Amino acid sequence: MTAMGTGILVVEDDFKIRKLIVLYLQKEGYEVYEAGDGEEALELFKKHDPCLVILDLMLPKVSGEEVCRSIRADLKEQVPIIMLTAKVAEHNRIEGLKSGADDYVTKPFSPAELVARVESVLRRTGQRCSKITYRGLTIKTLRGEVHYNGEPILLTQHEFRLLHFLMTHPNHILTREQIINELYPNNEKVVIERTIDVHIGKLREKLKWDGDSELIETIRGMGYRFVAF
Repeated sequence: MTAMGTGILVVEDDFKIRKLIVLYLQKEGYEVYEAGDGEEALELFKKHDPCLVILDLMLPKVSGEEVCRSIRADLKEQVPIIMLTAKVAEHNRIEGLKSGADDYVTKPFSPAELVARVESVLRRTGQRCSKITYRGLTIKTLRGEVHYNGEPILLTQHEFRLLHFLMTHPNHILTREQIINELYPNNEKVVIERTIDVHIGKLREKLKWDGDSELIETIRGMGYRFVAF
């Protein structure tokens, strides 16, 4: 299973409204996760690390303000949040913004307008969330982070660049020469093919892959292949 790009968490207890938002976002190509209450929202946020949250203010179990504060404080995240609410008073909007929301949309609203606001926010912040996920392994390009089944994996700079190169060419055989040119584009040093083999070995050791098949295959006499599915 593969997912590339931007994930959005939609938190709304009204089933019909939530499904409508999800439909419009999916039509635009976004990967969407959905929650019907505050507790589920925090669980899904930790699990999926979305690039944007659309958050209803009035939620069961944990309020929208509390969810927003948890994301901002406890989870120490700067992910953009667009808050939804039926409350139209100025002080309600101010409270929502003070709790950490980046934008505020009052109900009823146009789903198309909401999508436009999402795109506007992501133009400012979306690049930092670029990520690639295959088989439980996620690499976040600009954050320089790697997670396997939610657990962080610490890599060296060359290991990270190597994994990124492999994951951006899923199921393609990459020769040692191609990998050397990617990792050392400016001929920083003389690199022998054995160096790439060492990088691959260390990468495999750190990933501790427990799947049924190899994650990084050695293709004898040719190179290496990242097995995405």
